[in-house]
Amino acid sequence: MTTPALLRQRSEDLAGPLPPLLAAAEHLAQTVLLGAHGRRRSGMGDEFWQYRPARPGDEARMIDWRRSAQSDMHFVREKEWQAAQSVHIWVDESQSMGFAGTRDSETKLARARLLAMAMAILLIRGGERVALASLGTPPRSSELQLIRIAEAFTREDAQPDYGAPEVRGMLPHARALFISDYLGDIDAVTAQLAKAADRGVKGVLFQILDPQEEAFPFDGRTIFESMGASLRHETLKAGELRDRYLQRLAERKDRLDRLARSAGWLYHCHHTSDSAQSALLWLYSALERRA
Repeated sequence: MTTPALLRQRSEDLAGPLPPLLAAAEHLAQTVLLGAHGRRRSGMGDEFWQYRPARPGDEARMIDWRRSAQSDMHFVREKEWQAAQSVHIWVDESQSMGFAGTRDSETKLARARLLAMAMAILLIRGGERVALASLGTPPRSSELQLIRIAEAFTREDAQPDYGAPEVRGMLPHARALFISDYLGDIDAVTAQLAKAADRGVKGVLFQILDPQEEAFPFDGRTIFESMGASLRHETLKAGELRDRYLQRLAERKDRLDRLARSAGWLYHCHHTSDSAQSALLWLYSALERRA
């Protein structure tokens, strides 16, 4: 039997890890100012959109007589469509995302969770519905959904070395945000992106890399090991691998960009040493363009 005291204790235990992430995401989200969150085209809504000349078939009650009195034409007053959109967010929580180049650096996963949480805050408070892939639940628009997402980001379940996007439950014609380092199997990304595109989903492939993964500052004897220790390579001349590594990385970025464009998506690469604020602004603008 659950007593009030036990229920309160469980609630406090559950909420305990949430404030730091929520507070950081709230602070970051405040850098994006939200006004009335319309869809920037005519339709159902309360906000004025534009005047247009009356067309055959328009009912008399649609005519704005005050505006029409200023000219020899009849004009219709249109309102801005403000129907909520569904946005699906997938964050790669594989072990590869736990990499940080230095002790003081933020991990790729920490940055990914922060940006995803801040985006969820902006979208939900802008009237949109948001779903997190790892929750496996439909998109929702409520403060409670933000708590659910934050809670999901505090779990530390066993994960594979590399991850791939998850599109199960993705609604047709929704929007999507996939956040990963995309250093694993590119064919898995291609297959999931194709499934999303087949459903008319538009979105963003957002790549997060550590500066060391971009610069490859290694030389001499070096042991390279995946975060899950399933892959290991030792070399005495790491410097000789730099050019080949940078070429492969450039090829991976180019392929991600081409994949995104072929699906009608956008691609962007972000480094953990860069501003989270600028990344959030780019993401928010990008998702708006995909609407």
